[in-house]
Amino acid sequence: MDMFLPSYNLNQPTWFYLSFLLIVAVYFRFMRTFSLRNLDLGLLLSASPGLLFVASEVEKTQTVGHAWLFVIACVFLVRMFLDPVLRRRPYLGQNLNTHGMGFLCFSVFLFLMTQAITSSLPDETRNTVEGADKLLARTAIDPGEVSDESFGEAGPAGTLVAATVKLVFEVEDLAASILAILAHAAVVSGLWFVGRNLFGDKSIGLAMATLYLILPCTAYNVGEFNHVLPAALVTWAFVAFRKPVVSGVLLGLASGTLLFPVFLLPIWTAFYGRKRAGRFLLALLGVATVLLASLALTSSDSDSFFQRVIGTINVPLAALSKQEFSPGFWKEADYVSPYRWPVMAAYFIMVIFMTIWPRRRNVEVLLAQSATAIIGTQLWYTQKGGVYLLWYVPLLLMVIFRPKLTHLKFIEELEESNVSKSNANSAAKKTSSTSTNGKNLQLFR
Repeated sequence: MDMFLPSYNLNQPTWFYLSFLLIVAVYFRFMRTFSLRNLDLGLLLSASPGLLFVASEVEKTQTVGHAWLFVIACVFLVRMFLDPVLRRRPYLGQNLNTHGMGFLCFSVFLFLMTQAITSSLPDETRNTVEGADKLLARTAIDPGEVSDESFGEAGPAGTLVAATVKLVFEVEDLAASILAILAHAAVVSGLWFVGRNLFGDKSIGLAMATLYLILPCTAYNVGEFNHVLPAALVTWAFVAFRKPVVSGVLLGLASGTLLFPVFLLPIWTAFYGRKRAGRFLLALLGVATVLLASLALTSSDSDSFFQRVIGTINVPLAALSKQEFSPGFWKEADYVSPYRWPVMAAYFIMVIFMTIWPRRRNVEVLLAQSATAIIGTQLWYTQKGGVYLLWYVPLLLMVIFRPKLTHLKFIEELEESNVSKSNANSAAKKTSSTSTNGKNLQLFR
């Protein structure tokens, strides 16, 4: 940031200390010390030291950091399991009024986006931009080159987004920075709309968006477009949860970027039930068709298209079964790596259980189960598992700030009553029209 603020440097530990004080000053409930809000804030802030340990150059410190993040993910998982049981959710405002919160949100957003533009690109984002260059150049891929980086680190959907931005911005670094800014802006706006439309309170949406920007994990990974984009798509899927087609398109695109949104699909399908699940699945099928068609149009020949499809399938398979782990909990702790397979089995059983139970679902259950499914992937993911907090932080904030959604139940009951009334009126009209016709006149005792 020397071009904007000469001789200015804000390292990760300093950002953690400053954000810690700011979060406590704005969100901590001093009049209710032993409250669920304060406990959740403590859990959110407790993940930041693990990220600092992982960023250290000392190998033993990195090992402690990965173990720290693994334990924090387990605690978050337990918290999400208990969320539907917590019936009392009193409204807890912030220690700053709405106008001050808006100024803080806007200022922190400008600060972080300036950092995204001026800082060097992360390796994963650079791989995605390079994959977009190959996609635009219709470069053929040899069978030996197919790997989990065939489409960069963001999958085919993320690479197509990068290619679209590359068509507008020819400078590689600027295009990647624009991608990161747009992804974070989508998360922030999505959280605000969730607060307004889903929670019925704009101030809650503004509080969630501001806390997302202040959290150290956002500042540490501000340029990680690959990991912010699927979280933004999942957030907007909750904004449009009443429209199965829209949410299906968004979750389909998210599943085309990284692996973890795929595990949300059965949970959302069960949420929509028999009446609306068909439209949701058709939207997913449509997104898959569009992605395959785009790969076909950007391939030089049939062999290149086939290898691109194989490379797309290879990405999740490598994350599930690769033995040469990237730096993470399972690589640093070699003595526990055989236990990764039981953890994966337990995770898939958990996803199946959440898909079939409970039978009556609402948005509150859907939100907690979606967060649980994403957090659970961090427990067995081989590529820096536990480090990607940006995957689930938006959903985690929505669970933490969620009030009791009684107004949604009232709206659903009102819609059902309106539907039943319309059906009754249509049936009455049919009966009256039938009774006027002498041939079809029926008498009932």
